[in-house]
Amino acid sequence: MSTIKNHVQLIGNVGQEPTITELESGKEVARFSLATNEYYKDKEGNKQTDTNWHTVVAWGKTAEIVEKYVVKGKEVGISGKLKTRSYTNDDNEQRYVTEVVADEILLLGSKVDK
Repeated sequence: MSTIKNHVQLIGNVGQEPTITELESGKEVARFSLATNEYYKDKEGNKQTDTNWHTVVAWGKTAEIVEKYVVKGKEVGISGKLKTRSYTNDDNEQRYVTEVVADEILLLGSKVDK
């Protein structure tokens, strides 16, 4: 069971074009939002959708794959871990952000030309 500590797997659709940043070290980082949907029926039996948004961060080779093949609307599978970081905003308030750090990405759905 020690191998499944802090392990996340998601399948969803990319919500925006990924942003790719090259750091001073030459390493690339990719960031994008991922929408996952859960479906249920309400009291009247009507189908409802609950959408959750996740921020995904990919580094190195995984970021290169994102840069080449991932576009808005593309269905992808993500395997990685949760990471929470904090920062101080311009109003000197402490903020926390939880992101999915992707170790692997699986391209799903139909082929989308980039």
